[in-house]
Amino acid sequence: MNAVVFVLIALVSLGSRMLPVAASPAPQTPAPASTASDSPGTETAVLAGGCFWGVELTFEHVRGVRSVTSGFARYAMPDGTASPVAVEAVQIVYDPARVSYRQLLEVFYTIAHDPTSRDRQGPDAGPEYRAIAYYQTHEQQTAIASYVAELRGSGGVTRPIVTETQPLRRFVPAEPFHQDYGARHPDAPYVVQNDLPKLKNLRTRYPALYQEERAP
Repeated sequence: MNAVVFVLIALVSLGSRMLPVAASPAPQTPAPASTASDSPGTETAVLAGGCFWGVELTFEHVRGVRSVTSGFARYAMPDGTASPVAVEAVQIVYDPARVSYRQLLEVFYTIAHDPTSRDRQGPDAGPEYRAIAYYQTHEQQTAIASYVAELRGSGGVTRPIVTETQPLRRFVPAEPFHQDYGARHPDAPYVVQNDLPKLKNLRTRYPALYQEERAP
């Protein structure tokens, strides 16, 4: 084991997530995001709720989800350019015949992240951990607004909801190191402390949506 790998493993074992330098997206100009997917009959959702490890792990266990990819997302600025900060996010490919976009939003806002925390989720702080529900169509934008209004009116959230709603400009998959991190490292202190509790909450609160076998 070389020195660099040893240091990375040591940092993760401390329980506070510190990314290797390679975690920042390489300077490139990806194609604009699209709602199209490789699988007929599926749709995509892009959601950012802090560290993508836990958000990815949560949605991998939602019924009807075909795949989840960790990556970096940018939203559209007023002039049409991409936002300067790449936010950690996940791209979810799902079967709308088995799970609705609204159900994904419900899991996102009540399980996958704290919608009352700005630029911070658990031990991770900074603009790259900003919570954002990205929309790719007018229907998704309307669904987000409707669900957030419902959540605010339900009384279940006692503090202001600060998760943003933004148009998706670009999504770039993260390095292989980050993909399926929670599933590959279930005993890592960070995963045990911050991510596995989300799975427990998902199983308890939404048993009809929970699937034991995770999406690939």
